[in-house]
Amino acid sequence: MALSREEREQFLAEPHVAALAVDAGEKGDRAPLTVPIWYQYAPGGDVWIMTGRDSRKGRLIAEAGRFTLMTDRLEPTIRYVSVEGPVIATEEATREQLTEISARYLPPEKVAGYVEFAWANHGEQVVIRMRPERWVSSDLGSV
Repeated sequence: MALSREEREQFLAEPHVAALAVDAGEKGDRAPLTVPIWYQYAPGGDVWIMTGRDSRKGRLIAEAGRFTLMTDRLEPTIRYVSVEGPVIATEEATREQLTEISARYLPPEKVAGYVEFAWANHGEQVVIRMRPERWVSSDLGSV
């Protein structure tokens, strides 16, 4: 059964690792690039991700101008939310944004160490903001 707007937005706001999909730009020779990614979202707002400025996914998102995120869970019921939309901004990432997104996924005692490592070793990062435009969602336990 499809989720209500409130249910799907709340589910997306939970810290799931998403599958990001973007057009591979290869004129029919390849399927979309699909990779796992951390993301940030608050109900009613925009989604943002962080990636390397020169990463393949970053370049493909810039070319396509849009991407999709899909999140799911298996328990207590099988539930998923997929959201797709246009890129509305790309900006240099800040250390504060790296800390925010890391704290969403890592135990508190691991955040500072990870941020130090990532800031020093992952190269120049950007934040890409997407405005949710199309949603697909379901809770298969409610059927």
